[in-house]
Amino acid sequence: MRIQLSDHFTYGKLLRFTFPSMVTSVFISLYGVVDGLFITNFSGKSALAAINFVYPILNILSIFGYMVGAGGSALVAKSLGEKKSEKSNELFSLFVYLCTALGVALTIAGFFVLKPMLSLLGAEGQLLDQAVEYGYIVLVSLTFWNLQYLFQIFFVTAEKPKLGLYVTLLAGVSNMVLDALFIAVFKWGLAGAAAATAIGQIIGGGLPLIYFFRKNDSLLRLGKTRFDGKATLKGVTNGMGELLSGISSSLVGILYNSQLLRYAGEDGVAAYGIMMYVSMIFNGISLGYVSGSAPIIAYHYGASDYGELKNLLKKGVILLISSSAAMYVFSILLSVPLSQLFAGYDAALYNMTLHGFRIFSINFLFMGLAFFGSSFFTALNNGLIAAILSFLRTFVFQVAAVLLLPLLWDIDGIWYSAAAAQCLAMICTVIFLVAMRKKYHYA
Repeated sequence: MRIQLSDHFTYGKLLRFTFPSMVTSVFISLYGVVDGLFITNFSGKSALAAINFVYPILNILSIFGYMVGAGGSALVAKSLGEKKSEKSNELFSLFVYLCTALGVALTIAGFFVLKPMLSLLGAEGQLLDQAVEYGYIVLVSLTFWNLQYLFQIFFVTAEKPKLGLYVTLLAGVSNMVLDALFIAVFKWGLAGAAAATAIGQIIGGGLPLIYFFRKNDSLLRLGKTRFDGKATLKGVTNGMGELLSGISSSLVGILYNSQLLRYAGEDGVAAYGIMMYVSMIFNGISLGYVSGSAPIIAYHYGASDYGELKNLLKKGVILLISSSAAMYVFSILLSVPLSQLFAGYDAALYNMTLHGFRIFSINFLFMGLAFFGSSFFTALNNGLIAAILSFLRTFVFQVAAVLLLPLLWDIDGIWYSAAAAQCLAMICTVIFLVAMRKKYHYA
């Protein structure tokens, strides 16, 4: 039976509805992971360090799609809850076209700023050349990367999360197969990894465009729209938390790389990159759940169904706390085989990765609930609180931790930084949830 946004959600129904979004988010994360896996084993740690150095910049340019998708879908889902289907489709079309225009503009800007930014951040010689090579190729698909983030959320709003999953699976499998072909068979190295990623993103962002432009049986369809300044501003500001989260995470990644170059050299950057690959998969599970549940929350908020809003909050908190504990256990159990997989060819890199990963894994205990706060308030159309929580979690706490803790514990302080930041973010989320319970009637 098809699950609708208007339904009452049990644990089983909530997991079934959000599961495609979780798998989708994980597969999007796998693009970089698969690139890293092939590159580290076929081209060495210098090439791996180059990808890890340029990826935060590329991620900043791609995250605008997530901002428009998260903020726009909250407005669209709220309109659906208010039974305004025509307005919902106009808003949906507006945000898709806005995302496309942003993607084109960011692509052009990226070709001008990428190399100077990498040089400014300390990349030089072979590291700079390899990072630029990878970055320029991926920039070609940047518009589709942004659209893929946007459609990941809007497929859920359209009550088609499984279709979104199928598109992402196709894009992800294509990326993996092409990585094997371009890197392992054709020996194209970094250029092959970048090309495989770009093609995967074009598939992931392009196929949904075709689907929504055609007549379909979902709640949404692309068509004519008109510019609505108020709705555009509301959608953008409503998704500002997600934008700040993505930009801040990338800036913090750049800061981590800088600190690691200082404390541990190129091996430190490569080891951190390996941890980020695993973290992206675990992050994908939590992000997939919160993005999959956000349209449901927005719908019931629009319908003034406060009983269901309370139900969704309670179940979401329990599910995320449970999954966070499970992620920590799995990360410890998998620390040896994963470190061996990515760094087994180099003893020093392997030992550094294994030791750091066991410390870094503590952050998974707090991650789920920390992510949930900003997404929950975005769904309630409160972009200000969402932005505050995101900014604190991804920037303020991370920057403070990665600058201060190494002064106490050297490189171990860098590995502990993520856990310290996520713990503080989780505490702030709980404070805001308690403080705003009467305004939104979810408790």
